[in-house]
Amino acid sequence: MDRITALNVFRTVVERGSFAAASRHLGLSPAAVSKNVSELETHLSARLINRTTRRMSLTEAGSLYFERVVQILDDLEEADGTLQAGQSTPSGLLRVSAPVTATLVGLSDAIPKFLDRYPDISLDLNLDDRRVNLVEEGFDIALRGSDNLEDSGLIARQLTIMEHVVCAAPSYFDTHGQPARPEDLSRHNCIQFSLSDHAAKWSFRNANRSVSVPVNGRYKVSSSLAVRDALRAGFGLSLIPRMYVADDLASGRLCAALEDWTPNETSLYAVYPSRRYVVSKVRVFLDFLVEEFCD
Repeated sequence: MDRITALNVFRTVVERGSFAAASRHLGLSPAAVSKNVSELETHLSARLINRTTRRMSLTEAGSLYFERVVQILDDLEEADGTLQAGQSTPSGLLRVSAPVTATLVGLSDAIPKFLDRYPDISLDLNLDDRRVNLVEEGFDIALRGSDNLEDSGLIARQLTIMEHVVCAAPSYFDTHGQPARPEDLSRHNCIQFSLSDHAAKWSFRNANRSVSVPVNGRYKVSSSLAVRDALRAGFGLSLIPRMYVADDLASGRLCAALEDWTPNETSLYAVYPSRRYVVSKVRVFLDFLVEEFCD
């Protein structure tokens, strides 16, 4: 008995509802279909299907066995697809969720290069700072920034570490003074990025110690671009990824503070569902992300 063939025949008989229908679907003779099921039952020492001249039905053992057989055969098909995916031309619709500012600052200008490289891929890039459910919402990949990525059953690939900086406009520091140590932040109007893992408490370290400082201010907002706008307007100071304000710091539009302290760092990850094999369109986009963020 060819075990895989017998399992496929058994599954087809159940799904098609009769030996005759399975015979037609598989292109096998009715005798061959019956023989495969009988040999499988002999191998298992259990009757799987009750059959009469008019109808068939699964036994209790057959019903339990059928559920496992479907799972096993589907897993085998997926395993075959894993290898094929690695060898096939990347193609199809790729759905990606990514945070707004990290994408606009660090990635979006390179997207046309990726699409030119893989002309058979179409990209649906959803910019949203909320944490999407990849499986339920049908995304292939999501980019996530986090101090401590939760164990969510997803595969995570670190792309880069985003260094943070405390900064403000020169006009704000002229009026309120610069903080000389992290504890001084309690006396400042701190603009808070509300979606951050460290929105209410900023942590710093230097060669001698580490400190976490509760912060407060009149403005909390769920967009880092809005934080940057408030900084430029001289409204307060904030802790923000340096890459978001690099041009402002270089031009003097914003000034850094507490530079002898190392503040929070946020890692940027690409995450994707572990229950799926990595098809070629996902694999090449992951490679592209590493290329853009790690160079």
